[in-house]
Amino acid sequence: MKFKYSPEVDILLIKLGDGKFDYAEENEGVIVHYNKEEVPVLLEIMDAKRFVLNSLASIFSDQEVTVA
Repeated sequence: MKFKYSPEVDILLIKLGDGKFDYAEENEGVIVHYNKEEVPVLLEIMDAKRFVLNSLASIFSDQEVTVA
C-alpha cells in the first residue's frame, strides 16, 4: 500500500494494489478505481484534510480518551 498527498489540490491517493484500473465510482468525495476483476486498486480522497480530521473526530468521539 502506498500513499501520496497532493497539497496543491488537497487529494490523498492510496494505492491498494498493482495493475491498471478499468473503471471508477465516486461517492461523497471518494473515488474508488477498480480493475477488470472488480478489485479496488486505487482510492482518491478529495478534500483530504477535512476527510481525515472528520474520520479521527468520529473515532475519538465514540471512545473515552484518558490523558496520563
